[in-house]
Amino acid sequence: MKRDYYEILGISKSASADEIKKAYRKVAMQHHPDRNPGDKAAEEKFKEAAEAYEVLSDSNKKAQYDRFGHAGVGNNRGGFGGGAGMNMDDIFSQFGDVFGDDIFGSFFGGGRSGGGGRHRGTKGSNLRVKIKLNYEEIANGATKNIKVKKYVNCNTCSGSGAKDKGSMQTCSTCGGSGQVRKVTNTFLGQMQTVTTCTACNGEGTTITNKCTSCKGEGRVYGEETVNIEIPAGVQEGMQLSMSGKGNAGERGGAPGDLIILVEEEAHAELQREGLNVVYDLHISFTDAVFGTQAEVPTIDGKAKIKIPPGTQSGKIFRLKGKGFPAINSYERGDQMIHVNVWTPQNVSSEEKEMLEKLHQSPNFKPQPAKGDKSFFERVKEMFS
Repeated sequence: MKRDYYEILGISKSASADEIKKAYRKVAMQHHPDRNPGDKAAEEKFKEAAEAYEVLSDSNKKAQYDRFGHAGVGNNRGGFGGGAGMNMDDIFSQFGDVFGDDIFGSFFGGGRSGGGGRHRGTKGSNLRVKIKLNYEEIANGATKNIKVKKYVNCNTCSGSGAKDKGSMQTCSTCGGSGQVRKVTNTFLGQMQTVTTCTACNGEGTTITNKCTSCKGEGRVYGEETVNIEIPAGVQEGMQLSMSGKGNAGERGGAPGDLIILVEEEAHAELQREGLNVVYDLHISFTDAVFGTQAEVPTIDGKAKIKIPPGTQSGKIFRLKGKGFPAINSYERGDQMIHVNVWTPQNVSSEEKEMLEKLHQSPNFKPQPAKGDKSFFERVKEMFS
């Protein structure tokens, strides 16, 4: 089971953005691969911290995580969320600015050779799509394949933006590191500062001849089929995030995320109230008197219920566990069946004569029991 993101970073839910950043910086430094060479456990904790920071540093993702847990931001590699599925270069590319290569340089004798200081291109923007789900899909989860129009990596140059390999050259300003280091003499001694190289925008390389297909951007506008796993129990308005499925970045930059907004399709007969499902059952006056069996729709099909003799209009029957599951939990709602005794509006003269005789019978005078609950009490009980 995945650990709580707040636990990973050692912070509370009320932590500010600055506190989240400082906490991630601390954990990242503790488990940084340069400090723990060959330590796979430390590397996994480093990736785990990156995943936690990826979610908690984004206000939208954080809100979804606080409300729905891991299911709200996804919990599969390559699916929702995504920090655990990043490689080390992805982490340094996206979050290198948080812990700064000047600090790691002073600790470990220089920047990382694999790209700690240098970053590739510009990160792509996020995309938003809407997905409509029916009650059955919401209750059981669903797999959706959708076509998304977006920026994708240029196949001609493989995202580099260059015409060919010979059209890429090492930046003469930073020597390929993507950073410019400056040493200043102060009364406290020498101080070193590190800034992103403005000549290559931190990429470490410059392009002499641009790719003709993408005009040097490393991406083109196209279409991609995305496979989306919707967890059971989602709700109207909930947002899910798929890391790396948004617009491709420029010149090999990390892709943005795909934000999925959930919409519920109205059911022809059922209504949703939180985790519960409500159904209005109309029965005749005689069925209410003598009792009957009724077939009612549920999320999973049909169910039969017994209506006992003397059932009053407004009576609510409960089908345990026939509602929606709670996301990120074992809890499940119920189905509430609200009985309405239907009164005919037009009767024949013969029917009228029979009803007038019944009208004089003491059994047809309203005699509510003292223990009978009011309509408002029944409604309150139904949703408690």
